[in-house]
Amino acid sequence: MPSTARLAEIYDAHAAALYAHLLNLLRDEAAVQDVLQEVFLRLARDSAPLDRAANRRAYLLRLAHNLAVDTFRRRETRTRREADFAAVALLETPDDAEEAVKLAAGALDGLPEEQRLVVQLKIWDELTFAEIAEVLGISPNTAASRWRYALEKLRAALGGETIS
Repeated sequence: MPSTARLAEIYDAHAAALYAHLLNLLRDEAAVQDVLQEVFLRLARDSAPLDRAANRRAYLLRLAHNLAVDTFRRRETRTRREADFAAVALLETPDDAEEAVKLAAGALDGLPEEQRLVVQLKIWDELTFAEIAEVLGISPNTAASRWRYALEKLRAALGGETIS
């Protein structure tokens, strides 16, 4: 574990460059601050890789870049989940329940059978993608893809936006 003075020295020497690099990648000041904090937390825990690095700035930029990519992945996953929940909410919170049931039933009937089965197993039977895969004899990734495609079609059929 490096001393506080050593961490401060590293911070003073490299934080501005890391900040600029991360801001260019993430374009979100709060996310940049989070990633920058994570970089220095990792250094506080273990600075040995930095000490072994031939070029400290290059090492820190690579570490920051990798953490930024992780942030992108979490953000994309969160966005997909929010979109999935929004699509399900269309089915669960209608203004006019009877009309909504008819619209939803029609939209579900319009899905290909393999997608309709995944929707049924996911929503009504509350199965995970792994469990759906086991039931249908497909991979969990295929189950997740069919779920996503079904949600896109349901959104389009119910007047919502589609995922690009």
